[in-house]
Amino acid sequence: MKISPEPPTGDDVRQLLDEHLTDMFATSPPESVHALDHSALLAPTVTFWTARDDDDTLLGCGALNELDPRSEPRHGEIKSMRTTPQARGQGVASELLKVVLAEAERREYARVSLETGTQDYFAPARRLYTRHGFAECGPFGNYTLDPNSVFMTLELPRHAGAPAES
Repeated sequence: MKISPEPPTGDDVRQLLDEHLTDMFATSPPESVHALDHSALLAPTVTFWTARDDDDTLLGCGALNELDPRSEPRHGEIKSMRTTPQARGQGVASELLKVVLAEAERREYARVSLETGTQDYFAPARRLYTRHGFAECGPFGNYTLDPNSVFMTLELPRHAGAPAES
């Protein structure tokens, strides 16, 4: 599997993102859908990655959005994590998440957060993030309390005031 930055403009990526948005609106009330569309993923604060197999077939995608780049400590948000139906259960999301977190570390973010749904549909996502050390938290950034949202965060210890590893 090859994971690399790629603009969200290719036909296969746009199709995957369209499916993502369709599922979000089918699962959650419109006011509780916080998924980004193609154009929002082109913002300068967003880095977007794709995972592809050796034949260049799209397996999944994910993004990291820098929340208020002027703030200290620095804070990132995971967005648009999605695996193709054919690639689910093969570790694609875990590998994408590792790349996103490595980039957050490289940028010296203090923490990385995300919003996902409370419905059963989102249980695999919540399990994935919990396995990687995320814990539930309150709303962050521009989010507000929402019974359809779960907020999770991961402190990045080297940049949150903890001593650096030697």
